[in-house]
Amino acid sequence: MRTIFGLLLLVLGLFKYAFAQEGFCSAPSESKSKPLYWKVDNPTLSPIHLQDLPGFTRSVYKSNHALISPESHVYGPLPDWINTLGTYLISPEMGSHFVMYLAKLKENSKSGLPLPGVERFIFVLQGAVTLTNATGVSQLLKVDSYAYFPPNFEHSIECDAPATIVLIERRYSPLPNHIPEPLVGSTDKQPLLETPGEIFELRKLIPTSLAYDFNIHIMDFQPGEFLNVKEVHYNQHGLLLLEGQGIYRLGDSWYPVQAGDVIWMAPFVPQWYAALGKTRTRYLIYKDANRSPL
Repeated sequence: MRTIFGLLLLVLGLFKYAFAQEGFCSAPSESKSKPLYWKVDNPTLSPIHLQDLPGFTRSVYKSNHALISPESHVYGPLPDWINTLGTYLISPEMGSHFVMYLAKLKENSKSGLPLPGVERFIFVLQGAVTLTNATGVSQLLKVDSYAYFPPNFEHSIECDAPATIVLIERRYSPLPNHIPEPLVGSTDKQPLLETPGEIFELRKLIPTSLAYDFNIHIMDFQPGEFLNVKEVHYNQHGLLLLEGQGIYRLGDSWYPVQAGDVIWMAPFVPQWYAALGKTRTRYLIYKDANRSPL
């Protein structure tokens, strides 16, 4: 009798816990009052008892791909930037031909310039920044806005309140008679493009003309949607999950991923994604383009 009574108490206790936690299999609810992309700096996928486990990380580095999760970020001063801390998440040391990094700008901060011959793309994740070019013309960029600067283009990024941006830089690959122009835009102003055979939504933030040697895509998946094509190609990718969670296949490995995760994909690594949870997945992804691999 004691054994049966004990089992009943255990079952009742588990039911009480399940209801208190919104069910064992329930995804955590999200407040609609949260700002856009807030999870990039506030990941929630890892169980709370693992977040403080010594040595625990979801980050992985292999010869043809890497997953860098937020608990692995290491911030430090950025060269020539004022009142700014940055963390490099993708760089040539791992095999890429571009860099991706986060910059946290504090009050009265100001950017430095890229190296000579290097082009720059920025995307605002939190707060707002002011862009100023060499002629003194300024523009305010808020969350979900972006800018592209050709190599050797004089500009500054400043703010008087904290802001976070993601930057992608690479050494420009010139093409005769083609010169890229600086760009400023926002995701919501870009049209949805056709995706034959696929169900995700696609926007391109940079023109597809030959003057530009890479593009930035914004891709949206509703829960349960996935890539139809299992991609294997010569292009490199750098990806930042802005919202949502899901499963990413890279090579022979399958990774649970969430907002804030960064992924590097080398040429020809098999890649595939499926969105899970209760909210959409949105990610920003770099892709080199318009140049021969030779």
